[in-house]
Amino acid sequence: MSDPNNYTVGWISAIEIEYAAAQEFLDEEHEGPRLAHQNDENHYTLGRIGKHNVVIAVLPRGDNGVAAAAMAAKDMMHSFPNVRVCLMVGIGGGAPSKKHDIRLGDVVVSVPTFSGTGGNQGGVIQYDYGRTIQERCFQGARYLNRPPRALLTAVNGLSTKYKRRGNDIDTTINNILQRNRRLQREYGRPAPDSDKLYSSDPVQKPGTEAKLIERPERSEMEDNPAIHYGLIASADGFMEDAQIRDILAEELDVLCFEMEAAGLMNSFPCLVIRGICDYSDRHWFKEWRGYAAMSAAAYAKALLEAVPAGDVDRMQTIKDLLPPELMEKAKHFIAPLWDEKGKEAISG
Repeated sequence: MSDPNNYTVGWISAIEIEYAAAQEFLDEEHEGPRLAHQNDENHYTLGRIGKHNVVIAVLPRGDNGVAAAAMAAKDMMHSFPNVRVCLMVGIGGGAPSKKHDIRLGDVVVSVPTFSGTGGNQGGVIQYDYGRTIQERCFQGARYLNRPPRALLTAVNGLSTKYKRRGNDIDTTINNILQRNRRLQREYGRPAPDSDKLYSSDPVQKPGTEAKLIERPERSEMEDNPAIHYGLIASADGFMEDAQIRDILAEELDVLCFEMEAAGLMNSFPCLVIRGICDYSDRHWFKEWRGYAAMSAAAYAKALLEAVPAGDVDRMQTIKDLLPPELMEKAKHFIAPLWDEKGKEAISG
């Protein structure tokens, strides 16, 4: 059985479809952990990607959201004390706009961005879902910690490589599916005409469908799937309102909505990688979930291959960054979303 002390990179999947995709991208798979902490409820897959030993965890079936992700990371810390950096890899809802041509199967990576208004400082913003939906603008929102420097450096290097030569994510996925034909139906790329973006404008007559937005096919010179870098919004609720999606995307230049990242970012050195499986509205495209999970995992693998092992080894372990007594209480992962007077608190 594998020695838990040998693993320095954590990888967290929220659901089964993400967990299976992650396993397919291991260069080699190791035997299960020789020993796990008595209070650890995670299921693990161990292996190697490039020069890194990676431990992949999945949340319990039926559990999702901020608290569930926080508990999974806490358990990983106990059983794998030398983990130094964590990736949150899976699917999410895109926020396409005139500025960002986001399509199904694309990948969004949580990185700091800067603009005339200061930009975002961490790559992930946590917000109060219920109040935000009610008020139709961000409520109780705050930026979370920056990803580790070593990962951001690798992101920049990989982005430059893709700019010059394009990415090979689709080819990589196809190669995996050729080796494992059992996954082709669920994880293969759906037909292009199944990628449909509907207008967020209110429908004129009750019971009628929203207008379909016409978008040209990507040319052979464009990456498909494409990689987008910027802000991911995280809360305990699915974004399913296209009008509010567009309002929030315009307000803070959000590219993606998801439900787990806020459970990790302020306590763990973490980067969030999301494959786009829907457009954060009431239209769900279940046939895209498998491919989106694969595209996110493919990017995560390419990223780890670009991170020198020495850069990770020089980082503090997660266990050293936060005292164990704090880790025992899930509430310490979830910082207050607003101050005592209920005022929204967007801060760096």
